Amino acid sequence: MTSSGVSLTTVQPGVGLLLVSRPAVRNALSWEAMEAFGAAVEAAAASDWRALVVSGSGAAFIAGGDLKELSRYPTEADGRRMSRLMTRALQALEALPFPTIAALNGPARGGGSEVALACDLRVMAANADLGFVQVAWFVTPGWGMGQRLLRLVGYARALEWLLTGKVLSPAEALAHGLANRVVPAGQALDEALGLARHVAALPPAVAQGIKQTLRAGLTLPPATAAMVEREIFPPLWAAEEHVAAVTRFATRRPNRQIDASS
Repeated sequence: MTSSGVSLTTVQPGVGLLLVSRPAVRNALSWEAMEAFGAAVEAAAASDWRALVVSGSGAAFIAGGDLKELSRYPTEADGRRMSRLMTRALQALEALPFPTIAALNGPARGGGSEVALACDLRVMAANADLGFVQVAWFVTPGWGMGQRLLRLVGYARALEWLLTGKVLSPAEALAHGLANRVVPAGQALDEALGLARHVAALPPAVAQGIKQTLRAGLTLPPATAAMVEREIFPPLWAAEEHVAAVTRFATRRPNRQIDASS
């Protein structure tokens, strides 16, 4: 673990773990930790991983920005600096070619919810939550979450939640499609790593192609997204893994029907 409290490690074949460990402040991000988080995402982009899990240590996911430190930086220029730094980091996280999974072992509040929504998938422990509490500090989301939340739940619901500082329980997050899985307390990281292991077992081009296909629909006009999808499919059809799978299917011995009367 570096002095910033942010580490990036290979935890199983093809799977990386980006871990924030600043337990004294519930994994809130200082300036140094924000810089390290962005650098870790850049390093992940240069890796040969097939999936990345993002989590926090101890009893929290990420509590957002470290307000005790950041309170010493109250100017508009300071706000612009932080927004630029973390917006770039989370855009880079979102743009990783392979799937990313947030393991919410505890509360994700403010900036922590921004990090969670920048991941492709979210696994929540029963004692976790997803808190859009920026309004409690009289600010808007500043790291890109406003647009992500809008795409995920629609305008009216996103507006209400941001205006009221909504904190979603795991059950609510699951019902609204913001959590993929809810597991008992203490099991979020293990569950996320299991999901990552499944992804990593796929041919890399397949998992990446699925992500690219769906993200095209989020960011491109429908006709352009459909064109992207059409272009991704043919090379995978001709790939060795697909040809072998079809050959196995075509040459398998038919199942014998058992006569119940015999």
